[in-house]
Amino acid sequence: MHGSRIVDPAGAVFGLVLPVVAALSAVLLTKLWEPRLPAEIATHWTTTSPDGFSAPMSSAWTFALVTVLFGGGCAAFAALAPALLMMRRTMLVVGLSVVGLIITVQVVMLAVQLDVTDPTGTELPLWSLGLGTVLGAAVGMIGAACLRDYRRRVAATKPPDATLPRADAPAAVAVSVGFGTTGSVILLVLFGVVPALVVCRLAGGWWPLAVFVPVGLLLVSLLRFRVLVDEDGIRVINMGMPALDYGIDEIEGARVGVIKPFDDFGGWGLKVKGARNYGVVTRTGPAVIITMACGDRLTVTTSEAEEMAGVVNAFADRRLRHP
Repeated sequence: MHGSRIVDPAGAVFGLVLPVVAALSAVLLTKLWEPRLPAEIATHWTTTSPDGFSAPMSSAWTFALVTVLFGGGCAAFAALAPALLMMRRTMLVVGLSVVGLIITVQVVMLAVQLDVTDPTGTELPLWSLGLGTVLGAAVGMIGAACLRDYRRRVAATKPPDATLPRADAPAAVAVSVGFGTTGSVILLVLFGVVPALVVCRLAGGWWPLAVFVPVGLLLVSLLRFRVLVDEDGIRVINMGMPALDYGIDEIEGARVGVIKPFDDFGGWGLKVKGARNYGVVTRTGPAVIITMACGDRLTVTTSEAEEMAGVVNAFADRRLRHP
């Protein structure tokens, strides 16, 4: 039974095992390379030269601890099966991006000091920061696609209230919610490209683009949704993957209300307000509010709220007539 599962196996592999394996692999690599490294390696650089040094193995275990605590600590959230699927996916991508950044920088840091007698003359290739972020985010996206929704599913036992809207000829409805293409590009430029170009100018290289642009893309993705309603139920798609999925047999009814994102949910995006109260809220105005037999409530702000509520209730009626 989905509701009884505590750990998502894919989340455990990507969020718990992978960060630990990555950290220990970097420790093992350091041990293998130790005979070719200086007794004290450079571990921190200013803009011009190293200003921090440490014994190779001491540095390796410090990196491992930071990797597991920060990257792994964030990614571990993905293993919690009862938690909201989209939140687990987001935390996994963020956590593994951190893991990729730290491990890549660590490996490159060691590589540039192989067979070097005086580490004070070494330089850390700053492109490793961008490469690590991109690699980590890519693995995080693969892991995110493997996560599954293990929430408790309960079938409704009665039709939606007779006072709720019904569509006379219900048909599938698909709406885009949140930032459109133009808004998304503007948001990405403001919070991804522009900060990256400023840092590029200061750093004298293009590597910040590989750090800031993925972060900007993640921010944009959290404000873009596709909501599908049909005879099977309602699905909220984010980052090309289902973030929320309720079967038509779980739905008790849908009504229309007026929502103010900051007043009602504390912000924009996929929000959680109180226990089991979820909202895809990206605008002020009409919203379809759907209640489930398990106690969940889903609010979606859209100009098609009336139509969507009517379709949901009509399909739910059919469910009870033809179980």
